[in-house]
Amino acid sequence: MKIPLEDDEIAYLCGRTGTLAIARTLGHFFYIDSDADEIVIFTEDDDLIVASTSEVGDLAMKGLWCTLFLIREMNSPLIVLPKGHPASPRLKTVVSVGERTRIRCDIQAGTHPEQDVLCGTGELHGVEVLSVPGGAEVKNFAGHVVKEKLL
Repeated sequence: MKIPLEDDEIAYLCGRTGTLAIARTLGHFFYIDSDADEIVIFTEDDDLIVASTSEVGDLAMKGLWCTLFLIREMNSPLIVLPKGHPASPRLKTVVSVGERTRIRCDIQAGTHPEQDVLCGTGELHGVEVLSVPGGAEVKNFAGHVVKEKLL
């Protein structure tokens, strides 16, 4: 399914057990910080920022909106935890930036510096989000989509 996205829009992929949020990066750069180093990711206008949560409903969408706003508009860094970190199970949202994001349920949240994989619920396992001119192409998703303004 193709989802057109304006510069100021966010799309939510709403499932029964989890929610994804997608917005365009607009060519911004992003910081990825870990205990070892800091990496800067440069993006193209149509690259995507994707956030995931195991929550559903209005609360999930508000949390994802806040996460994307903080990272894209306020330049908050993406934090990568070391594998086995005790905070990992408590993370409410996790984020990926780039042209392709694959959702997996068999990884530990917040511990993957590579930006093409993102933790999600079992229902969302196998969903793939690809950047296309002016929006996103989503594969293997059976839920519904809601769009609203990010800015």
